[in-house]
Amino acid sequence: PCQVVEISGKPERIRPEELKVEITAPRVLFKTNSFPDPDQWNDDFSALSPELVHFLKEKKVVLVGIDTPSVDPATDKTLVSHKAIYESDMAVLEGIILTDVRPGRYQLIALPLRIEGGDA
Repeated sequence: PCQVVEISGKPERIRPEELKVEITAPRVLFKTNSFPDPDQWNDDFSALSPELVHFLKEKKVVLVGIDTPSVDPATDKTLVSHKAIYESDMAVLEGIILTDVRPGRYQLIALPLRIEGGDA
């Protein structure tokens, strides 16, 4: 089970107080609409805050996903959200396409890709 949560506005980092719905699934995908064209790079996409990661861990979330290239901002050199996800023992999905997906609950199937020489 997973839950798609849409975030309005374009925050640099999504914080727990920006959630307008209760988290009800162990996997949460964030639809930010802040990276609209995967073929056209933009640096100003939304990312996750470490506070949000810790909040999700308290809610028993085991996987977090986002429709941007990274859970940290493009210019971030410290990768605090990546570290928070690692410390929380969560799985992460980045760069997912949620354009035609409405907020709500779904069944998530996210199989690994067979990429020769890939590390994830």
